[in-house]
Amino acid sequence: MSLETTLNEDLKTAMKAHDKLALNVIRMVKASLTNERVKVGHDLTADDELTVLSREIKQRKESREEFANADRQDLVDGLDKELAFLAKYAPKQLSEDEVKQIITDTVSEIGASSMADFGKVMGAVMPKLKGQADGALVNKTVKALLSK
Repeated sequence: MSLETTLNEDLKTAMKAHDKLALNVIRMVKASLTNERVKVGHDLTADDELTVLSREIKQRKESREEFANADRQDLVDGLDKELAFLAKYAPKQLSEDEVKQIITDTVSEIGASSMADFGKVMGAVMPKLKGQADGALVNKTVKALLSK
C-alpha cells in the first residue's frame, strides 16, 4: 500500500477520534506529497514518497534543534510528538554500526582512499541508505572513514 493510501486511511481514523496532532501532521505530509506530484508532473513512486517523508522529518528535526537552542521547550515538545508520529511511516532506521558497515563496504568496492573520493562514496552510499539513515550521520561517518 502506498504512503498516500495509508495517510488517507489514517486521516479518516484521526478525524473520527478527533486526534488534532494526527490530523495536522497527516495534512501537512499530504500537502507536501501533492506539491511534489505537481512539481514532477506525474504520480509519485514509492521512492518519491519516501523522499518527501524524509524531507518532512528532516525539517522537523532542524526546527526542533533551533527551538531547543532558543529555549522554547513548548515548541520542542510539540515537534517531538510530531516526529514520533511520523516515525511510524518511515522505514526502520539503521543503527550507527550498520551504517558504518555499509559505508565501509562501499568504500572498499569503490577503492576510495582519501577525502578526494568523498563525492564518489557519498554518491554510491546514499541510494543504499535512502530513508534508513540520517544524511548527517552518513556524511560524518564517510568523513571519519576517509580521514584515516
